[in-house]
Amino acid sequence: MLTLTVNGETRHVDVPPQMPLLWVLRDELGLTGTKFGCGAALCGACTVHVAGEAVRSCQTLVGDVADMEITTIEGLGTPAALHAVQAAWITHQVAQCGYCQSGQIMQAAALLVANPTPTDRDIDDAMDGNLCRCGTYPRIRAAIQTAARTLAEG
Repeated sequence: MLTLTVNGETRHVDVPPQMPLLWVLRDELGLTGTKFGCGAALCGACTVHVAGEAVRSCQTLVGDVADMEITTIEGLGTPAALHAVQAAWITHQVAQCGYCQSGQIMQAAALLVANPTPTDRDIDDAMDGNLCRCGTYPRIRAAIQTAARTLAEG
């Protein structure tokens, strides 16, 4: 039995410690906002935060993160109180198919914690491992810039 802290809530799961975090989140805890994309940590669709850092949950073993704070897209903001990145995504109409968007948003939110005033180059570098089949990269960059300004304004 492992004890996890997911989105601020203590959860107990009876899974092997070698199980990928992605499957624990989706199949055991019902948090399906985190998506399976490639299974090899190459596309970023499964990005979540572990101890505030963006990680690929498809290649993160649950046993390695049992004592750390895990945040999924469901815990980033709420419909009534969107995170600045989520609000900017809507403003800039970033999503097309939407499949990669939870991972994109989680990566962007981690970027803005680490670098509150990113340049275009900083954004491109940080988001490089998150793939968008629809090609919304210019809107993603614009949304991150908007979110950075919103967060700076407090």
